[in-house]
Amino acid sequence: MNDDSGVVLEARQAIYSILRDSAGHDFSGYKTKTFMRRVRRRMHIQQCEQIADYVERLREAPEEATALFRDLLINVTSFFRDSDAFDALRESAVPRLFEGKGAADTVRVWVPGCSTGEEVYSIAITLREHMDGLRVAPRVTIFATDIDDAALTIARAARYPLALMDGVSDQRRKRFFTAESGSYVVVKAVRDLCVFSPHSILRDPPFSHMDLVSCRNLLIYLGADVQREVIPIFHYSLRASGILFLGMSESVGQFSDLFTPIDKKHCLFEARDPGRRVRMPHFTAGLRAVSYPAPVSGKTNAGSASQLRRSVEARVAEGFAPPHVVVTEDGDIVHFSARTGKYLEAAPGAPDRQIFAMARKGLRLDLRSVLREAIETRRTATRQNVKVEADNDHTELVSLTAEPLLDREGGKALFLILFQAREPSTADMMSTSPTEPAGDAMRLEGELFETRERLQATIEEYETALEELKSANEELISMNEETQSTNEELESSKEELQSLNEEMRTVNHELESKIDDLDRANSDLRNVFASTRIATIFMDRNLVIRTFTPAASQIFNIIPSDAGRPLTDLAAKLDYPELTADLLEVLESGTSIERRVHKNDVDAPYYLARLTTYRGGSQQIDGVVATFIDVTTTTRSEEKVQKLQADRLISMKEMGTGLAHEINQPLSAAATYLHAAQRSLKIPSERRPASIESILGSAVEQVMWAAQVVDHLREFVSRDEPKKTFSSVHKLIEEAYELTLPTAKQSGVRGTIRLNAKDDRALVDKVQIKQVLINLMRNAIDAMSASDKRELTISTSSVAGEMIRIDVADTGPGVPDEIKAKLFEPFVTTKARGIGVGLSISRNIVEAHYGKIWAEANPEGGAIFSFTLPLEKSAVGSGDEARSPTQP
Repeated sequence: MNDDSGVVLEARQAIYSILRDSAGHDFSGYKTKTFMRRVRRRMHIQQCEQIADYVERLREAPEEATALFRDLLINVTSFFRDSDAFDALRESAVPRLFEGKGAADTVRVWVPGCSTGEEVYSIAITLREHMDGLRVAPRVTIFATDIDDAALTIARAARYPLALMDGVSDQRRKRFFTAESGSYVVVKAVRDLCVFSPHSILRDPPFSHMDLVSCRNLLIYLGADVQREVIPIFHYSLRASGILFLGMSESVGQFSDLFTPIDKKHCLFEARDPGRRVRMPHFTAGLRAVSYPAPVSGKTNAGSASQLRRSVEARVAEGFAPPHVVVTEDGDIVHFSARTGKYLEAAPGAPDRQIFAMARKGLRLDLRSVLREAIETRRTATRQNVKVEADNDHTELVSLTAEPLLDREGGKALFLILFQAREPSTADMMSTSPTEPAGDAMRLEGELFETRERLQATIEEYETALEELKSANEELISMNEETQSTNEELESSKEELQSLNEEMRTVNHELESKIDDLDRANSDLRNVFASTRIATIFMDRNLVIRTFTPAASQIFNIIPSDAGRPLTDLAAKLDYPELTADLLEVLESGTSIERRVHKNDVDAPYYLARLTTYRGGSQQIDGVVATFIDVTTTTRSEEKVQKLQADRLISMKEMGTGLAHEINQPLSAAATYLHAAQRSLKIPSERRPASIESILGSAVEQVMWAAQVVDHLREFVSRDEPKKTFSSVHKLIEEAYELTLPTAKQSGVRGTIRLNAKDDRALVDKVQIKQVLINLMRNAIDAMSASDKRELTISTSSVAGEMIRIDVADTGPGVPDEIKAKLFEPFVTTKARGIGVGLSISRNIVEAHYGKIWAEANPEGGAIFSFTLPLEKSAVGSGDEARSPTQP
């Protein structure tokens, strides 16, 4: 497909028109090859073999025109693209931008064609780095523009994936970016420098008073004609000595008179001061109306012939036409032809295009006269035989012709001035011969006549100019009065604008303060969400996710990009099939719902799901808030408590059974003895057996045993707080031994006391410790009831940690291994008669004194029951709230 063929040319013009109507942008200034390459790509996607078919597709499907528009917007950019160029910008250009500027000044930067913002933020980071090194920094505003609204949305968000961060050093990443969920967000200090807005450099008015214009890699996609329009626009936008930053493949081209290279290799240019007021360049090419007539077959050859004729005529006019210029009514030259140097030359000083200032000596008066005549009469005016001084100090004759050109629509009248050189005729040469005085007289009379005519024309021009000056003076006086009135109005408007500006500054300051407060509040909220580790999801009325806390990703397969999706579309890790129904019920009823749920995994944690309404400022239901609190520990604790309660009920049942048996056995025996005594009492005294007293003694013994069982049970249940005093442990042992000695002698047990501890003063409850000693001694005596060797040994010793150890050893059968591990638990006993609470009570008493009790095998046979107690020094350091120490 030839891009220059007639069919393709007409189709391309039609595509330009369709894009202009649908997108509002004119792509006729695009490079033809680039434009057609994108068109062919879309043709391949749409499976259109002929370009005419694709044009019809564009007309029928507006979405295809939009897709083509998106393809033409080539968003190829990156951070610090061409890093050497950015180094040159930082070293050569950036310091110039801040020279002589204080805190009240502003550095203004324009980045047209900013795409998705990487170049904008690269420049902002470069400027921010320079600002941080200044003692007093001016404000910086970067105006970033593009015609692609989607790209501007990405740029405003300032969030970029890791793949686009290759050009950013690690130091800059840490300083100017924040890592969030696999992407990087530009920090607020850099974002605040940038303002993004839609703008077309060809259609919209340009920005002005810029210190820096950065347009990199945009001109390479534009045609030569459009580039010639854009470069002056950049010059207009820049201040004097402003800086233009172009891409590595771009240059200012033919506009070297507007820009001076700073670093030509890296495309840095400085705007020249043109020395006069700069006018806004033509920038509305994108809005001109272009009509595209339908193709007419058979006209190609005629068109070629017409072009040939125009080319020939232009060549003939250039080679053989007399020198000429085109001027305005004011004498400003708008067009030069070739070979005008004999009649016009540049005046010294600032460049000037006034024909009267450029005219050579001898031409100015006649030029002014002939142009004046042509302006007044609107007809061709001529002056013959005008003498003009040439470069070799001799005069030449020239004819001046001024001819009005046809008026242009909406433009000033133009005049064509022709310079036709004349060769002196034979008559002229003869008239100059000295032998002919009459000829001299005639020549002098002719010159005098011409001079008079010139003088008369000058007088008339002077009078006309005088009248015009008077009229202009009156107009100036009127304009001056109007100007004064306008000036007063402007002064009043200026004061109003100043007042309004102050109000806007105040409002802007308040808004900035509120924005800072909101930023801090959002940061606090994010930190609260992160620290509480509570999964919370905010949804609207359609159950679409607005935002969520990081902990929510542990419950749902959710990532930051899922914001804007319905929660029901995501897979949940909870065993909670009623979630959607509960959410809808909360929306409808406005009541909260709580459920305890858990994950689907084995040994998964438990969560308390709390669903509540989300209410806006008007207190209307505007969504749902789902909160999931980890209650695994609480649930596990509750399960353990329930298990302990069940175990306790079982233990109480067993204890009740044992108590009933223990109490019932002596009471039954006592009842049997009492019944026997009752029968014996019915027998006459002379025949009454002598054993009745023994029967009653046995009954009393059984009742006392039942009372002892009840006393042990009471002690086990009561567990009163010990009343501690500083006492001698050795003395308590001796007192307990004296109380137990009768029972030992009655059972044939030989007792031995070995008090080897160096220090025996401890903070104890004397009654409770004595109860422990008596209990251990009686247990030892009972354990040796069936043993041949019956020896009871009570000994003390000092142990590390400021403790005293008490050992009660017996020579009984010992403690079975299967019982030893639970020997100190309630209702565990090795006796034939006993309820198993004595050792449990002893353990509680010893532990209440910050000691430890245990049992072990006796090397000589039997068992040793040992316990420890803290001595006076360690007891004082433990901080017990004991009474003042007293002597025992």
